[in-house]
Amino acid sequence: MLQQTPSPQRIARPVPAPRAAAPEDGPLTEGREFVWSDADFSRIKALIYKKAGISLHDGKHAMVYSRVSRRLRETGHDSFKTYLDWLEHHDGAEWQEFINALTTNLTAFFREQHHFEILAQMFAAKRSQKWRIWCSAASTGEEPYSIAMTASEGLGAGGSFEIVNSDIDTKVLATAQRGVYKADGTKGLSPERMQRFFMRGKGSNEGFMRVKPELQKNMSFQTVNLIHDLPFREPFDVVFCRNVMIYFDAATQRQVLERIHRVMKPGGMLFVGHAENFSDARSLFTLRGKTVYERL
Repeated sequence: MLQQTPSPQRIARPVPAPRAAAPEDGPLTEGREFVWSDADFSRIKALIYKKAGISLHDGKHAMVYSRVSRRLRETGHDSFKTYLDWLEHHDGAEWQEFINALTTNLTAFFREQHHFEILAQMFAAKRSQKWRIWCSAASTGEEPYSIAMTASEGLGAGGSFEIVNSDIDTKVLATAQRGVYKADGTKGLSPERMQRFFMRGKGSNEGFMRVKPELQKNMSFQTVNLIHDLPFREPFDVVFCRNVMIYFDAATQRQVLERIHRVMKPGGMLFVGHAENFSDARSLFTLRGKTVYERL
């Protein structure tokens, strides 16, 4: 008699042992150089909020790991815990490096073009006025130089303006102050503006463009943290604070708007980012155009 072969569905197969669930604050190490845990993220989240007012949501795990892990390599630490323990017990330059690592800098010349069209109209209407302008998130300089070019064009040779440029990130601010850009990174600039406001590099500087000194002479640069008291005594006619508030929670936004309000002239104009809306601050500012507010 032939022995009957069991059907495939009856063949016993080993059942893999269930994978243990990672604890809520346990290491998330897959594919990473350093042990990374929810506890590490929570600590970094609390520190950057305290130091810079930046509010990180849980979807920023990968970004935070990538950026802060560079600080571990630079400082010679082998874990986030030892780095953060060391950071919290030292007052020094590393705090600024930590902040620099977690700030986001996305900019371009004449980004959100409609703002510069409005600004040009303002300058044309009051050419005899001495203008005082604050660019509060200067980043690598494309925005402040766009403001300066607009002022030079709108006010003419006899025009008077001063632009104070600030950022919390010291590295990008140094780039802004240098005013040197790759030629292929000057999108948004017309050939006429390139010729009028920039010098083309030669020899070892070929492929780079430098802002002309005539444009920079009315500009100053300084580090400013918007969650601290602002260091300005003279009020501003115009403030650019674009795509900054989106990194703050509602309470911090209100505090920063109150600080900006205090350093602006009544009737001054505040330019903000396309995703920012301050309808809850009607006692401070009133909407005058697309993402343009007047100081009350």
